[in-house]
Amino acid sequence: MTLCVALLGGESTGKSSMAAALQQQLQDLHGLRAIAVPEHLRAWCEAQGRAPHDHEQAAIAAEQSRRIAAALQTPGVDVVIADTTALMVAAYSALYFHDHSLLPTALAQQRTVDLTLLMGLDLQWTPDGLFRDSPAVRDATDALLRHELQTAGVPFQTVYGHGEVRVQQALRAVGSSLGRTLVPQDPALANGLRPWSCENCSDPACEHRLFTGLLVRAT
Repeated sequence: MTLCVALLGGESTGKSSMAAALQQQLQDLHGLRAIAVPEHLRAWCEAQGRAPHDHEQAAIAAEQSRRIAAALQTPGVDVVIADTTALMVAAYSALYFHDHSLLPTALAQQRTVDLTLLMGLDLQWTPDGLFRDSPAVRDATDALLRHELQTAGVPFQTVYGHGEVRVQQALRAVGSSLGRTLVPQDPALANGLRPWSCENCSDPACEHRLFTGLLVRAT
């Protein structure tokens, strides 16, 4: 059975770097065959030299899903790492075009993913000179993703940390899903990776509370 790992997060949260690092370490250090599926939206924007229009979003989301499905059918693959799913395209459609029509299908597909990792906002936002908008857009995207995942009851885990620490957090989650230890448990990092559970959260400074207002303003 191939494990499907999906990386979600706003711009400049390290999704592509994480996908590459996970693939390398799973293969080189743990002997697993891993495939990373790149973000189709990013490739589309680079090829077209622009961001997509509203009527182009559905096809881009469908192509991302098709590529993930194709990777999962590759014989002998242990782990497929999706550098975003259709849910990211749906989130951008909601933020930029106030079009929520892609969300139900995207969330239904997200439920079929074995492990959803949401990249935390602790990395500094950096422009890419191409399509990244602003830290505010990143924050609003994060808030929307959290809201939609939680409302739909799709489980996810948030990954924090810088450099190798961030990768180790993700590897620990992947190992748990595989039923094997990829990273020894470090008590000092135990709280860095956690399911989002707002009903049990009493932290007034938590990310969900901070960014709920951003979501409301963005929609």
